[in-house]
Amino acid sequence: MQKFLDGASARAYGRAMENRAFPAIVVGGLITGVLDMSYAMIVYSPKAPLLIPQGIAAGLLGVNHQLGGTTGTILLGFLCHFTIALGAATVFYLASRQWSYLTEHPVISGAIFGSCVYLFMHFVVMPLSALPPVHWHWQRQIPEFIWHWVGVGQPIAWSVRYYTR
Repeated sequence: MQKFLDGASARAYGRAMENRAFPAIVVGGLITGVLDMSYAMIVYSPKAPLLIPQGIAAGLLGVNHQLGGTTGTILLGFLCHFTIALGAATVFYLASRQWSYLTEHPVISGAIFGSCVYLFMHFVVMPLSALPPVHWHWQRQIPEFIWHWVGVGQPIAWSVRYYTR
């Protein structure tokens, strides 16, 4: 990348980066959403995988409520899950515009970002949700925490790096 740009070049470069924000966020967010949902379904509910998006929707509706029956609740859960994944990708993209280290070192920054997403979800979002408090089981939480380094942080970091370089 050029260190110094004249006015017209700087404007053109800025427009090119704005145009690349959308695919960086969407690709990273969708890959993360698919990987994370797959992980949750395989690890936590392999015999009844659709309980996972229903559980996500319960965070909004409460445990004993449904939206338009089972199908509506499942769809709401998927919508919430992918909204969170796309939101995480947006946060990483915006942060990467301020700190180039994030795109220069995607393995490290992706792992750290995945950790931050995990901590934010478990210590901010879930306690504020309509779900009852969950007891911590370290045998379950440690692999999930490590999974976020790989399955959440890496796709987002590599997508933003790919589309903004």
